[in-house]
Amino acid sequence: MASIMSRNQHLRCIRRTLFTYTQHHLKTTKPSSPSNQLHSGFSNVFQSRLKPPSQSVTSLTRERYALNLYHRFLCSNPENPKSKNPEEAATEGGEKESESSHQTDQNAGKSVRGAPVSWLSFFLLILTGGGVIYYYDQEKKRHIEDIHTASTAVKQGPSVGTPLIGGPFNLINHDGKPVTNKDFLGKWNLIYFGFTHCPDICPDELQKLAAAIDKIKEKAGIEIVPIFISVDPERDTVEQVHDYVKEFHPNLIGLTGSVDEIRKVARAYRVYYMKTEEEGSDYLVDHSIIMYLMSPNMEFVKYFGKNEDVDSLTNGIIKEVKQYRK
Repeated sequence: MASIMSRNQHLRCIRRTLFTYTQHHLKTTKPSSPSNQLHSGFSNVFQSRLKPPSQSVTSLTRERYALNLYHRFLCSNPENPKSKNPEEAATEGGEKESESSHQTDQNAGKSVRGAPVSWLSFFLLILTGGGVIYYYDQEKKRHIEDIHTASTAVKQGPSVGTPLIGGPFNLINHDGKPVTNKDFLGKWNLIYFGFTHCPDICPDELQKLAAAIDKIKEKAGIEIVPIFISVDPERDTVEQVHDYVKEFHPNLIGLTGSVDEIRKVARAYRVYYMKTEEEGSDYLVDHSIIMYLMSPNMEFVKYFGKNEDVDSLTNGIIKEVKQYRK
């Protein structure tokens, strides 16, 4: 409001100056009386409008034009003491934003400090959790090591945890003579259960067995008696077994018998066998693929599975025989 009043006063001052300046330049003679002066002023003004513009009138017009422009400038661009340039506004805005952000940070700090969980308790929580995880990991490793040590200790002694495998049997050898388990006392025996019509697994295992007993005798001077027991008594006759075992090793002994006797010896040695794909007389027998190492007393020492090769089978049997003799 003060700026508007100041502008109006300024405009009135300019008009007053313009009016005085106009009267001064339009006055040509000093009138004798007020009436003559007024009449002379009007006539001069009228004559000045009808006559061509002179030099004084031209300068007067320019001055009035300049004053009009100045008047328009004042009217269109009033001074506003409250307005600010963009730089000042931006500076003030930045200061307000910084103040607001600083206040927000202070509030955030207060909220953290006032929260139920402080930074110290959070750090202690992380430290405790890490300690628990580390302790659990160490205990797990120790437990695994204990299991591994215990399993290794069991394997070292042949008499520790020895399963009840083996027993008496009455069978017929490949020469047609009746034999029992007592006929094999006094020597180390390696027994394998299979059948003569086996297409691939039994031949592979018997070849491995034959190669291993030869290497054992060569390396350690230990004589092992290889024994083949049929789990297919219906087809494996004495003649069939005789021809079959001679294809692998001259010392391989083949045994067969009645269905009941084969069932008893298979149960005594924990051997699984079952007919599969039966079509008349042509069928296969699914059975356990295991070799049993028996001591000179015909007691079970250790078994060897299909995953053993000739070298590992040879070394394993030599190791077990040496430990048994101690």
